[in-house]
Amino acid sequence: MKPVIQLFKKRSATIYQVAPSVTVFDALRLLADYGVGAILVMDNGKLVGVLSERDYTRKVALQGKSSKEIKVEEIMTRDLITVSPATGTRDCMNLMSQKKIRHLPVVDGAKVFGMISIRDIMDDIIAEHELTIAQLTNYISG
Repeated sequence: MKPVIQLFKKRSATIYQVAPSVTVFDALRLLADYGVGAILVMDNGKLVGVLSERDYTRKVALQGKSSKEIKVEEIMTRDLITVSPATGTRDCMNLMSQKKIRHLPVVDGAKVFGMISIRDIMDDIIAEHELTIAQLTNYISG
């Protein structure tokens, strides 16, 4: 079980974030530009929430509100479930499954490292299994 911080070594160190005062429409544009399903909501360097496509769907689109008028702070998820950089990837997978979430901010105290997604975890697990299969195949083949 590898620490989740190692997942960040395989990708850009950019922390995708948005301010709580930004309109939901502008935040959605950022999600599309970055190709992600959720973004950290930061206020003066402090993590205050997460905005996900699911937040938008349930709290704006389905309620007939306008994403150009609603601010991120009005719909963001505030009660965050976070993990530390040392949390194992399998523990993250279990947590995501139990809580029915797809994104986990990685924090240590007030320091924000970024966010991992279920896709990050699945890619890592698949790579780990492929390595094991290759090693076993080499062992058997001699």
